Amino acid sequence: MQLRLTLLALLLATPVTASPIAEIICAPRQQMEQRLTGQYQAGLQGSGLRDRDSVMEVWAAANGRWTLVLRYTSGQSCIVAMGEAWDAPLPNPA
Repeated sequence: MQLRLTLLALLLATPVTASPIAEIICAPRQQMEQRLTGQYQAGLQGSGLRDRDSVMEVWAAANGRWTLVLRYTSGQSCIVAMGEAWDAPLPNPA
């Protein structure tokens, strides 16, 4: 019984590995952009007005990883979601 309690205590004390989103949630716009383009090799795929104070941006890399960023007029940008298998639609022929 003592061994089980010791093992349980060790398991509960082991730190959980942080997800990539936990490393950088919010940062100044320039810093966020440098990290997305440099470390993740992502490019801005599109953006849209969320409200008068913020814009949603989709960043994606050639490997299919994508990041959804909320950019504020204050100059701050925050990652709100990350994922895989980005599939950009083909443009409609004119």
